[in-house]
Amino acid sequence: MTGKTVGLAFVTLFFVVGGIGHFVAVDFFVAIVPPYIPFPREVVWVSGVIELILAAALWRPRWRPTVGILLMLLICAVSLANIHMWQNPQLFPQVPEWALTLRLVLQVGLLYLVWWCTRPMSRGG
Repeated sequence: MTGKTVGLAFVTLFFVVGGIGHFVAVDFFVAIVPPYIPFPREVVWVSGVIELILAAALWRPRWRPTVGILLMLLICAVSLANIHMWQNPQLFPQVPEWALTLRLVLQVGLLYLVWWCTRPMSRGG
């Protein structure tokens, strides 16, 4: 098993769990949507569906580079919720402030991982 396969498996699991979470814990996800985004419940549902579809599409090698770009755009879009939480920790007293900061740092790592494991293989491997 290659490192990229392990990366793809992690990214897939991350987005499958996250996508399901959008439906299982919908109230939590609605609560973290920034107030300037309209229709938060619908946004949560749609983003959950998109996460699940893209997670599955990762395993189509021909689609993988495009899916990687779409996942990176999705990560940037949902980072608005993470930024909102980080800027307003008093609204989320159940989450330690250090965890809100760590979450933003991990988003950057996730972006890199998605980029790395979805870019086309070079000729040398």
